[in-house]
Amino acid sequence: MSFNIALTGLAAAQKDLDTTANNIANVNTTGFKESRAEFASVYASSVFSAGKTKNGDGVQTTMVAQQFHQGSLNFTQNSLDLAITGEGYFAMSEELGSQDFTYSRAGAFKLNKDNFIVDAQGNFLQGFPVDPSTGDTTSVSLSTSAALQIPDASGSPRATTNVYTSFNLDSRVTAPTLAFDPTVSASYNSSTSTTIYDSLGEPHTLQMYFVKEDPATNPNQWQVYATLGGQLVGPAGDGSVAGPITEFEFDSNGNPASTGDPGVPVSGPTFDPFNIPAGAGAGLSTLLTNGATFPSNIQMNWRDEANTKPPTQFASRFEVKALEQDGATTGRLAGIDIGSDGKIVASYSNGDSTYLGQVAMVRFSNSQGLQQVGNTGWKKSLTSGEPIAGEPGSGTLGTINSSALEQSNVNLTNELVDLISAQRNFQANSRALEVNSTLQQNILQIR
Repeated sequence: MSFNIALTGLAAAQKDLDTTANNIANVNTTGFKESRAEFASVYASSVFSAGKTKNGDGVQTTMVAQQFHQGSLNFTQNSLDLAITGEGYFAMSEELGSQDFTYSRAGAFKLNKDNFIVDAQGNFLQGFPVDPSTGDTTSVSLSTSAALQIPDASGSPRATTNVYTSFNLDSRVTAPTLAFDPTVSASYNSSTSTTIYDSLGEPHTLQMYFVKEDPATNPNQWQVYATLGGQLVGPAGDGSVAGPITEFEFDSNGNPASTGDPGVPVSGPTFDPFNIPAGAGAGLSTLLTNGATFPSNIQMNWRDEANTKPPTQFASRFEVKALEQDGATTGRLAGIDIGSDGKIVASYSNGDSTYLGQVAMVRFSNSQGLQQVGNTGWKKSLTSGEPIAGEPGSGTLGTINSSALEQSNVNLTNELVDLISAQRNFQANSRALEVNSTLQQNILQIR
C-alpha cells in the first residue's frame, strides 16, 4: 500500500512541476493566464473500516485551475494593440461570417491584406455595428457582430455646397485708383483663397478679392470680387456680367451695417450669403471635366460655420478669421483611434472621419470552466456557460486600452519558488518509493 501511496505522490509532484514549468515558459506570452495545480487527499473507507486507524491512500490531482487575475500593461506605439482591464474577452472567428468563436485576452492585432483586423493566427476580431456618424451602437449581440474592417479610403467625394469665410478688413488702407483686375495687385487691397471640390472630388481654386471704395463717396464700404478656377464670378454668379459679387458696408464701430446695395440693413450679425449657380452662363462649366458637376448652388457665407465670428473693419491688418468649406476629395486612411469604449474612429487625408464599429467583448459566469485551445485562446464549455456580450466599459467587462498589451500574469519569482518546492516534493516521494523498495527486498531476503 505504501508503494502505491508514494506513486500517487510522485504523480502529483510531476503535475505540479509540469504546471509550474508551463507558467515559466509563458512568462512573456501576451494575454497568458497562469495555472495552479490543485490536489486532494485520497481516502478509501467502508462501513467495516476502522476510521481511527486509517492512514489514507495518497493524493490525486483534482484540477489544473487557471488564474484569471489582471496582468500588467505594456504600452506600445501600435494603435491596434489592445489590452483589456477587466473581466472581458475579445471574440475571434477563424472565418468571415462564422459564429464559432474563440475568446482571447491577447490583443496584438494587425491589418491583413483586405484591411480586416486579425491576430497573428489570422483570426478575425469581432465588432458590434455602430452608426457611422454618431458612433451609437446599434446592436450588442454576438449574433449580429461582424469582423472589423478598416477601409483605406473614405468613400465617395463630396462636392462643395458651402464656403464660410470671415475676416477683418483694414480700415487704414487707401482705395485703389485702378479698375479691378485680378492680375494686378494694385487694383485691390486684400485677397484670400480656398479650394472647393466638384462631384468627382476634383479641386478648384476660389479666390476672393476685397476692394475698398472711395471714402469720400462711399465711406466704410468695400466691394468683393471672386474668381473660380481663374474665371470671373460676376454679380450674376456666373461671370456673364463684370463686376463685384457683393458689397459690404460697416458702421462706425467696424461692424457689419449692410450688404448688397449700400443702405440695405443687415438682417443678422453678418452679411447675407451669395450663391454661385453651378455651371451657368459664361463658362463655369468649362472648369469641369470627365462628367463632373457642381451642386445647384455654392453658397458663400460671410461668417464662420459656427456663426460666432462676423467680418469686421478695424484699424488693424487684414486677417482671415475663418475659411472653411464642406466639400472633400477621396481620402486615404491617415490613422485610427480606438477609445476606451472600444469604438473605432478612422481619419482620412481629406479631413473626414467616421465610426467603423465597436470592439465586441464578452464575459462568462465561470471563467474557470473555459476550455483552453492554444494560442492563448479559449472555447466555451458546459461549465463556463454561454458568453455574455456587452459594450466595453459596461459592468465588469472592463475598458479597452489602445496602444497597450496585457502581459502574462505569471509572477516569475513565485514560480521559481514553487518550482523548488515541487522538485523537493518529487525527491521526497522518490525517497519514499526507494524506502518501500528496500523494505520489500529485506522481506524477500528473510529465510
